[in-house]
Amino acid sequence: ALRESRCRILIQPGRSIVAHAGILLTKVLYRKETEGKTFVITDAGMNDLIRPSLYRSYHQVVPIHLRESGHEIVDVVGPLCESGDFFALDRAMPRVERGDILAVMCAGAYGYVLSSHYNGRPRPAEILIDGSRSELVTPRERIGQL
Repeated sequence: ALRESRCRILIQPGRSIVAHAGILLTKVLYRKETEGKTFVITDAGMNDLIRPSLYRSYHQVVPIHLRESGHEIVDVVGPLCESGDFFALDRAMPRVERGDILAVMCAGAYGYVLSSHYNGRPRPAEILIDGSRSELVTPRERIGQL
């Protein structure tokens, strides 16, 4: 139908293909419970994945090991003590504890490429996984490299 109109269509499928191919893994450092809110503080921050803070984008956050527990409403935040350092706000999810690993889904398109050294934090490692094989693509930066 478009051939006759001489229209040229350009498609940039990057995010629709790559976003679902990447996951940010982060460890729960601790929980902070106040009267009105429960915070799950992780070792990853907005410097590792800025999309939730910058665009209010939704990324599913799930524990990689499920345990028999009910769901609770929490804010999943990073360690940077900034109002924008979060991955999920007022989110229902299974209860997690210190040391649990969370997967922040759909981080592939704009995760590492938009990461930064904000607050003097090194960038995370990138690991390629293919079935049961894994390969280190980019090692975690060291403080000395900054």
